Amino acid sequence: MKKRLTRAWALMLIVIFLPQLSISEITIRLSHVAPNSGHPKGDAAVLLAKRVNEEMVGKVNMKVYPNGSLFGDNVVLEEMLKGNVEMAIPSLSQLESYTTKFRVFDLPFLFKNIEIVDTFQKSQTGQELLKSMESKGLIGLQFWHNGMKQISANKPISLPKDVEGLRFRIQPSEVIKAQFSALGATSKVIPYNKVFDSLRSGEVDGQENTWSNIYTKKFHITQDGITESNHGVLDYIVVTSADFWYGLSEDIREQLSTILAEVTEESNGKSLSSNQESRQNILDAGVEIRELTESQRSVWVRAMAPVWNRFARDIGNDLLQAAINSAEK
Repeated sequence: MKKRLTRAWALMLIVIFLPQLSISEITIRLSHVAPNSGHPKGDAAVLLAKRVNEEMVGKVNMKVYPNGSLFGDNVVLEEMLKGNVEMAIPSLSQLESYTTKFRVFDLPFLFKNIEIVDTFQKSQTGQELLKSMESKGLIGLQFWHNGMKQISANKPISLPKDVEGLRFRIQPSEVIKAQFSALGATSKVIPYNKVFDSLRSGEVDGQENTWSNIYTKKFHITQDGITESNHGVLDYIVVTSADFWYGLSEDIREQLSTILAEVTEESNGKSLSSNQESRQNILDAGVEIRELTESQRSVWVRAMAPVWNRFARDIGNDLLQAAINSAEK
């Protein structure tokens, strides 16, 4: 009798707890190099994790690793393919090793503002770009905006001749390297989290970045003003590995995709105001901001023509023309 009761209790416990034991919560480690607040990417990452953890409780747990605390952008995609991180938000320039198509975003003076960039990224051509690395094991999920890039150095810059002989910190992009080479300057690839020290020590003379990056990392205090060139775009891609993404059940993928799309729309809408606020903060700190006249901008555009000619084939004529068409609308 006692044995029968023991078996009955055991069966009852199995029935009660089996549904809970069968659910295995998925952990998503989200790596990026920006701070967790006061920065478009950091703010968006926090919002994404908050929504995922609230709306997918028991199914998915997302953990955010900011400031390169898990991996730097220079190695995160390699680590993702090894299974050491599930999602990351590198800048588009970090994709050089996987496809040359994203070089379109590094072409200087292609896009005049972030609204035009947004139009292109939402087009059929832009959305197809997200899938362009799938053969290499990576899948782009969304584009996240930071903003337009500005240029600065330890001396005033107004015209291309002003950067001749200077050394600039760049991201690992052949297009950006060629951009400075065409201007008679040299460049050095330096991880984002080491840029401030490199500027302060004189390892490099200048940099190009968005207002939010310049302000949150205090680059402006090492430079002789900032030139509002809006010569390029610094955007990010939310990326995951094909193995991880297709290893998820369809319902999990659909819910994650929906949340991510909604967070992207909200956060990209806020990126412009975030950069404007950072610009004002830099002004309030007493830093000079130099605005280009139309004639000065024309000089810059002519100086950059060789860069366009050099990389058109790598990008693809159809892709480049689609970007140009978006820019002209």
